Amino acid sequence: MRPSIKTALRDSLVILPGYLVLGIGFGVLMDTKGFGLLHSFLMAVFIYAGSMQYVGVELLASAASYLTVFIMTIMVNIRHLFYGIGMLDKYKDLKKHKLYDIFALTDETFSIVCNRKMSGLNKEDYYFYLSLFNHCYWITGCVLGSILGDVLPFDFRGIEFSMTVLFIVIVIDQWEKNKDHTPVILSFIASIVCLIYFGRDNFLIPSMALIIVILFIVRKVGHHA
Repeated sequence: MRPSIKTALRDSLVILPGYLVLGIGFGVLMDTKGFGLLHSFLMAVFIYAGSMQYVGVELLASAASYLTVFIMTIMVNIRHLFYGIGMLDKYKDLKKHKLYDIFALTDETFSIVCNRKMSGLNKEDYYFYLSLFNHCYWITGCVLGSILGDVLPFDFRGIEFSMTVLFIVIVIDQWEKNKDHTPVILSFIASIVCLIYFGRDNFLIPSMALIIVILFIVRKVGHHA
């Protein structure tokens, strides 16, 4: 095995447990909503976005409009725009697998790529195989979850809350690591205001749009301070 591929495999193993657990949760959720193994597999292959796939289950189950799906996808995954900007220099010389590397740039892959020193490694191979291994872990988890949802004699009610719990853990982690809690506090207030004004069924998109605007303003003020 070439050194670049071997290194990519070793680095990707850090991601394996998390992707399996979250992928299984997604597959089980899909099964509880009446979607089969094929749906879970195709979403894992072609969407490959943990949080958006979880949201997508509810959108599919509620027969949401194309406009709602489009707006939700943009809002949930808008952070990838900033990831992409950060990868311009690293990915600009890629040739064989550039489109796939861009498609498969998840939060976790981005984190590993940013911290990996490429001395002695073939960049083309490393980026591709790191992305491919992580993608395979996610697909495996989603497929296993769909299978287990059919055979395990458990009550899976509430499994859809797993992604909410994940985001809560991420927020707590960021709260503890960062001294400036202003963005979190303002985002929380914006969500409460939108919940009161738009109601429980319609507040999500307005609150996410408002949060993006608030964070943009906070960032601008911080740069000028």
